[in-house]
Amino acid sequence: MNLEVKIPNVAESITEVTLSKWLVKSGDYVKMDQAICEIETEKAGQELYAEKPGTIQLIANEGDDIKVGALIAKIDTDAKAPAEAAPLIVKKEEVKATANISVATESPTSKTEKSYASGTAGPATAKLMTENNIDASSVNGSGPKGRITKADVIQAIANGTAANGSIAAQATASASFSREQRTEKMSRLRKTISERLVFAKNSTAMLTTFNEVDCGAMMALRAKYGDKFKEKHGIGLGFMSFFTKACALALMKFPAVNGCIEDEALVYHDYADISIAVSTPKGLVVPVIRNAESLTMAGIEKAVKELAIKGRDGKLSMDDMTGGTFTITNGGVFGSLMSTPIINPPQSAILGMHKFEDRAVVINGKIEIRSMMYVALSYDHRIIDGKESVSFLVRVKQLLENPSMMIDGKTPEESLLNL
Repeated sequence: MNLEVKIPNVAESITEVTLSKWLVKSGDYVKMDQAICEIETEKAGQELYAEKPGTIQLIANEGDDIKVGALIAKIDTDAKAPAEAAPLIVKKEEVKATANISVATESPTSKTEKSYASGTAGPATAKLMTENNIDASSVNGSGPKGRITKADVIQAIANGTAANGSIAAQATASASFSREQRTEKMSRLRKTISERLVFAKNSTAMLTTFNEVDCGAMMALRAKYGDKFKEKHGIGLGFMSFFTKACALALMKFPAVNGCIEDEALVYHDYADISIAVSTPKGLVVPVIRNAESLTMAGIEKAVKELAIKGRDGKLSMDDMTGGTFTITNGGVFGSLMSTPIINPPQSAILGMHKFEDRAVVINGKIEIRSMMYVALSYDHRIIDGKESVSFLVRVKQLLENPSMMIDGKTPEESLLNL
C-alpha cells in the first residue's frame, strides 16, 4: 500500500510553503515518526515526519513552492525493513594485535568527524558545526580536556561569535582576485522579513530615542549570585533576563508603549508578551515570552534558552512566533555600539540593546570608568508621544541600574520608608 505524504495545514493563514530540504533519499526505508523533510513557511521552518514505516519515493524537489495539501512523496508501507547490522565483536587476540599498529594509521572516520573529532568534538557535535558552517577553532570547549559539546556550539551560535566560521578559514577559502558570484533563490522567510521591514518603514511614524545604561550593578549582581543562581535553578543568569524584566515592568507603567493600532482603534494590553529577536542561519525570527511581567528571573532565562535553541534547530512553532506586544533585539552580541531598530508590526515599539563598553563617566563630580551600554527605543509616534517614549526608556534605565527596584518598583530606601 502506498501512503501519500502531503503538505499539512500548518496554520490558518498559510496556503503555501517551500520545501527547503529533503532529509532522506528516494528508495530509503524510513521509520515511523522519522523526520523526512524540512519545510519553510512565512514565519518559521519545521520538519515533517513519516506517519508509517516503509520505502519512500520523493515527488517534489528541494526549493519548490508547494500548496497546502499537495503531494510531495509516497511511502510503500508493504516494504520490509532492511536487516539491522550485527554488532561488531572484537576478540582479545585482535585487540592485542591492533595495539601494535602505529598510532599514525588513519581511522575510517568520515570527513566531518576528521575535521572536528580529534580530541575536540564527537560526531553529533561535529555534524551540528558542519551544518551551521562553524569552525571548531572559533568555539571554546567546556568538556573534559577542552572537548567541544553540543551546548558549546549552540551557545556560540546564540552569541553570534561563530556564525560564519573563523576569519582565517574564510580568508583561506576565497581565492585571490576572485570575481565569481552566485545567485540563490530568496527563501520564503527572507521574503517575509523584507516585506515586513518595508511595511514597517512605510506605514508607521517611526522615531528613535536613545539613552545609556550603567551596567555595573547588573554585573556585580551576577558576579555575587551567579553560581548560587545556577545551582538552584539549573540555568545561568544572563543579561537578557534583566532587560526583559525591566521592559516588562516599564510596559505596565506606560501602556501606550505596549499597545498597537488596529484599523482606527487603539488596543492596549495589560500583559507583556515580549518578542526576543533571534538571528538564525535562515534569518531573523522573533519568538515570544508570554506574560514576562509575571515571570521570575529564572523563568525568563529558561524561556529565552528554550526559544533560542528551538530557533537554531528550526523547531519554532507558529504559536511561538505570534502575539508579541513588544520586542527586544540585541545587536551587541555582534559588536554593535548603536543602532536604530525597526518596529516589528503590529507592535508599536522595539528596544535595541548594544555592546558593553568601558567609558569615562562623571559620578558625583568625579570621572570614573564604568561599563556602559547605549539603548535605543524605536516607536510609532501615531500611538506613542515623545514624553511617553522618553519616560519609558528612562524607567528601563532606572530599573537596570538599580535591579532591586524590580521587586516592587522602588529603591530600598523608598521601600523602607514606605514611600
